[in-house]
Parts: sequence; structure tokens; C-alpha cells
Amino acid sequence: MTLHINEAEVRAVLTMPQALEAVEDISRKQSTGEVVVHPRRRFELPGGFFHYMAAADYSAGFVAMKQYTYVRGKLQFLVPLYEMATGGLLAQIEADYMGQLRTGAASGVATKYLARKDSRIAAIIGTGGQARTQLEAVAVVRKLKSARAYGRDSAKREKFCAEMSKRIGIPVHPCSSSAEAVRGADIISTATTASQPVVRGADLAPGVHINAIGANHAHKRELDDEAVASADVIVVDSEEQSRQEAGDLILAFHGDEICWTGVKKLSEIVAGKASGRTSDSEVTLFKSNGIASWDLAVAMKVYAMAREKGLGRELPLWSESSNR
Repeated sequence: MTLHINEAEVRAVLTMPQALEAVEDISRKQSTGEVVVHPRRRFELPGGFFHYMAAADYSAGFVAMKQYTYVRGKLQFLVPLYEMATGGLLAQIEADYMGQLRTGAASGVATKYLARKDSRIAAIIGTGGQARTQLEAVAVVRKLKSARAYGRDSAKREKFCAEMSKRIGIPVHPCSSSAEAVRGADIISTATTASQPVVRGADLAPGVHINAIGANHAHKRELDDEAVASADVIVVDSEEQSRQEAGDLILAFHGDEICWTGVKKLSEIVAGKASGRTSDSEVTLFKSNGIASWDLAVAMKVYAMAREKGLGRELPLWSESSNR
């Protein structure tokens, strides 16, 4: 029977180190063709959007789709997980927190391969749920001494810093502007809903690594032209998806097709098929849009652990027809 796994159960079984391992492993498989990804598509709805994307892991034998709505400011995420051998729907997983973890984990993987080994100061722009997992993932893959955070709401900013200081075990300092947060930082992550730049190239230090995850529409951006132009290495999760919705790159490239020729895939870097950072002075940029293989990777882990721990509720879908 199909297992329904809710948000609380996902939180109970899935950790950031597990998500990091899952995303790194499936990225490696993606480079060999064992994993196939279908980019995100959208329907516009009255007051919002319906989004869907899918991935298949042929070596593991699973397929997953991520589908979610954003209507009147409310998000609802669901990941159905299928077994290839039988075609059976194994699970329906509520996927808000799971999505936050996998997105953070992807930036963590990018940071592991692209940031300087001696990176000690992190900056996070944004103070929502995605910002939390971004900073948590960076703290797992680098030995940070401190972090800085900026968000427009001062009360949320203070609360975020207090909570994250306890969560990752280092001081997280609130800043009064994004420029204050990023100046001198070794690793910068942006997790905002901004349509206009929140990080400017003039504020970047040499050798910085940037994870930009917030803007996933062609007309939205978190980085200005100078910030993108300063990057010696630009990495994306999917070139096809980036060409459709990575506003940071689309707007900065100004329609110049040559700019796309140097863009690299995270999966190729993880697999050692493409080079990442080659010197400590280089600026590296990971532009993350979010791809379904990451959802599939963590969904497989969540399903296995839920079964092992006896979590979830069985749904009697197609039970009558299966008994005929």
C-alpha cells in the first residue's frame, strides 16, 4: 500500500548530513546518465501557480515527481514516490521541510566543492526557512567561526540569529544591511524572494563563494551584473532549467549566448568531470534553481527510514482493483 508521510515524520527522520549525502550521491549518478531529470514547468492559476518536475533514478529503480502550489501567499508541497519494477506508488510525502533540506544540502554540496577550504565567515541574506537550511548546510561542510545575517524585518533577523547560533554552534550576528553582511565574507548564500539585487559585486571579497537560490523566474534576480561578472566559475544544477528561469544569469548575460558556454553543471564537478575552483583568489558562483533529482534523493531516504521506524499511514489506493 501507499504510505502517507507527513511533515512531522519527515522532520523526525531526515537530517542535514543525510540530505547532503543523498544529494551528492545522486548528483554523481546524474553525470553518468543513471539519473534523468525533467525541468520544472508551471501553470498560472488565479492568484498563483502550480509547479511540477520529475526525476528517475534507473540504478536505484525509483521515480519521483515534485508538485506544489503557490496561491495567495500559501505554499503546499507533495512528492509522490514510485517503484519502477512494479509501477507502484510507494509514498505520498508532504515535502515543505524536505524541500528546504534538499535545497540547503545542494548548496552544501556546491560549497564543499567550490568554496575555499579555509573559509571561516559565512553570510546569509534572508531569514526564512530556506535561509536556515542554507546556513546549516554550509556549517556542516566548512569549519565556520562565525556567520552574519540580514533580512528586512529586524525582529525576524534577531530571532533568526539567536536560533541559528544555537542550531549550528557558532555566533550568528545580525547586520543592518546586506552590504554589511557580505563584506569580507568567505561564503555568501542568498535565500530571498527579491526581484531586484540584494548582493552587489562591489561588496564581494576576492575568493568568495556564492550560493544564490532565491530567484527562480527569468525576471527576478538577487545578484547584480557586477556580482555575476566577477565570478570566475559559474555552476548551475541544470543548464536547461537555468536558461528558462535563472534570472540572475539571464539578466546579467544580456542575451549573449557566449556567456552560457562557460557555465558548468554541479553534477559534472561532483563527478570530477569538470573543474571547479582552481585558485583561492577565484570567485565561484552556484546558481541553484532546484531540480527534481534532489527531491527524489531525499524522498528515497525518507521512505526507507519511515518504513524502518513504522512511521506513516497506509492509504488503501486502488485496493479494490488490485484484488480482482
